[in-house]
Amino acid sequence: MFKKALALICTAALCFSLVGCGSNSNNQAGDNAEESAPVVEDLKAIKDKGEIVIGITDFEPMDYKDESGNWIGFDADMANAFADSLGVKAKFVEIEWDNKALELSSGSIDCVWNGMTLTDEVKSSMDCSKAYCNNAQIVIVPSDKADQYQTVESLTDLNFAVEVGSAGEEQAKEHSLKYTSVTNQASALMEVAAGTSDAAIIDSLMAAAMVGEGTSYDKLTYTVGLNSEEYGVGFRQGSDLVEELNSFFKTSYDDGSMTKIAEKYGVQAALIPQ
Repeated sequence: MFKKALALICTAALCFSLVGCGSNSNNQAGDNAEESAPVVEDLKAIKDKGEIVIGITDFEPMDYKDESGNWIGFDADMANAFADSLGVKAKFVEIEWDNKALELSSGSIDCVWNGMTLTDEVKSSMDCSKAYCNNAQIVIVPSDKADQYQTVESLTDLNFAVEVGSAGEEQAKEHSLKYTSVTNQASALMEVAAGTSDAAIIDSLMAAAMVGEGTSYDKLTYTVGLNSEEYGVGFRQGSDLVEELNSFFKTSYDDGSMTKIAEKYGVQAALIPQ
């Protein structure tokens, strides 16, 4: 049931993007930096050290730990496959999401690969890959209260939990909603489940994996969709890894391996053709 719901969400998000935005975000890569920006030779650097350091948060179904403590998820599996294609290992490092651009520019990580929405702020602070997944920010409320909150106008009296520095926080600001910033989206869901927040704003892909019947939060549901957006991977400005990843995305989409990994985590309906 939730895979069907995800398909509907992603279809709606894509239609919103095509009709309402007129964006060309599939051609993001390389467009974010100034034409004269020097090339940063990250590819050679990661091959020399034998690993690519990837900044993430705990975000099912994109990046999360299995019972053995290994990072899995659609983004994690794709990152491991990308690393393999370069002949290096992927090293995953949990970061404070609000500090992602700083972590990247300081060299603490080599990229941000964690269901990252391609916002104007993101595109101005890093070079981004082509978009690879559709997404939306949606409202999460207790299931027994869902009927009361079916429009944006009905949300004004609620206290929201949102991930700090996230697209969800941006939507809370844009719609003048009352909110508390928390460490990550998983914490936002915990706030609603515990009753310490009335609602949360999280990514639709996470909601499809973690909210509703048969999930970790079976007493929660999603109602209002606030926007439509796309995911990309962020690198240092001028990094030569951008084109390497775009080429990898194209190859893995064409040979079906990207779709196979997406099906493993139930996000195939959100994939953007490469």
